[in-house]
Amino acid sequence: MKFKPLALIINIAIPLSIGALGGWATAQSVKTWYPTLNKPSFNPPNWLFAPVWTSLYILIGIAAYLVWIKRDKIVHLPRTIAIYFIQLILNLGWSFIFFYQHEIGFALAEIIFLLVIIIVNAIMFYKIDKWAGLIFIPYILWVGFATFLTYNIFILN
Repeated sequence: MKFKPLALIINIAIPLSIGALGGWATAQSVKTWYPTLNKPSFNPPNWLFAPVWTSLYILIGIAAYLVWIKRDKIVHLPRTIAIYFIQLILNLGWSFIFFYQHEIGFALAEIIFLLVIIIVNAIMFYKIDKWAGLIFIPYILWVGFATFLTYNIFILN
């Protein structure tokens, strides 16, 4: 397949835009509400979240690009696109539920569902392009950790 730089940029811009919206939902609460919560000892420092999420959104976009360039060969393209965008929307939804609405229990339920959908997305991508699926592994690991962290914050509060 021929490299399509504009398509790569667009595919990376989509998850980065979702991340920016999530950052907007998070910004105020990180300074006010979040510091008041009881957190487990393994809670990462706040400065770590932005670079990790930015890196993950770039990887998600690269994976989407690898699938996009093979779109003509995908038997279930609408389903693949739907799962991809559902996981992005759920990702954004968690930020709003946890940080904007301060609903830790609901955020826990939502992130568990998000993790399942990310795994489904990774498997679908893997079947289309092995690298696209493998690129999702850091995302799965981070959201798995975020799920465990959310669970602990829920228990402690």
